[in-house]
Amino acid sequence: MNDLRIVFMGTPDFAVPCLDILVQHGYNIVGVVTATDKYGGRGNKKLLQSAVKKYAVDKHLHVLQPKNLKGKRFNKELKALNANLQVVVAFRMLPEMVWDMPEYGTFNLHGSLLPSYRGAAPINWAVMNNEVKTGVTSFKLKHEIDTGDTALKAELPVYYFDSVKEVHDRMQLLASETILHTVRAIEKEEITFTKQDQSLVSHAPKLFPETCQIDTHKTASELYHFIRGLNPFPTAWTFLEDLKLKIYDAQPIQEIIGEAGTFVSDNKNYLRLCCSDGYLDILNLQLQGKKRMPIKDFLNGYSLAPQKS
Repeated sequence: MNDLRIVFMGTPDFAVPCLDILVQHGYNIVGVVTATDKYGGRGNKKLLQSAVKKYAVDKHLHVLQPKNLKGKRFNKELKALNANLQVVVAFRMLPEMVWDMPEYGTFNLHGSLLPSYRGAAPINWAVMNNEVKTGVTSFKLKHEIDTGDTALKAELPVYYFDSVKEVHDRMQLLASETILHTVRAIEKEEITFTKQDQSLVSHAPKLFPETCQIDTHKTASELYHFIRGLNPFPTAWTFLEDLKLKIYDAQPIQEIIGEAGTFVSDNKNYLRLCCSDGYLDILNLQLQGKKRMPIKDFLNGYSLAPQKS
């Protein structure tokens, strides 16, 4: 059996269970690499630590927070840890000098069934595209992003009413179990690899504000999946009387009630966004500068210009 000395790399909440399961099973975590602290909160006055750093500090693990992954100081510190395996979950793209450093290589955990949904936002895109299943894949890093030979895969169902948060939260457990099984296979020298089938490649590019704008020329069902795939973050949005409106939850109805892109409301119980083949009955939203709220609460303090319903 291999005597593993592991460096773990990750930043957000999603990565914490993966680190925790290795700690709980007694693996030697010689270092944790995570994002630098950043100012945030109201007025950007509070110094915020990543979720992975908070966990690592609580467990008295050695933490590295490099600004430059190619920097001489960081690489010297990383090499001094004498790790023979690196595990990456939801972290930055690594330069070759980093991922090629340990004896057993660097393994990444990706939130899709590779080669489907390579890229920065696999969970969002899977939900937006109304996939009925997704999953996680552990693979060995190489030059091109998310292209390395795969080690283990595990499937996860996606239900019709799931938001991306619900899929994300269920995937955390699956991800941690897959990381544990991968590390155990490496430890026992039982790891096997499969090359990715290039004919099955799809992509999940990073999401930007403009990516999240609602296109009312799409069908009600398409927009429903679009909204749930961005709920709660980064959130689908459109304009309501020149004000930016974030939509968190809506029900698709296939009934034409108005011109695509317009809103219809009784200013009491409902607000409906018309689209190409029907409308979205908006259930939960946030107007620019306001709090997120149910539609009835919103309409208690906002009146849409009179329109025919």
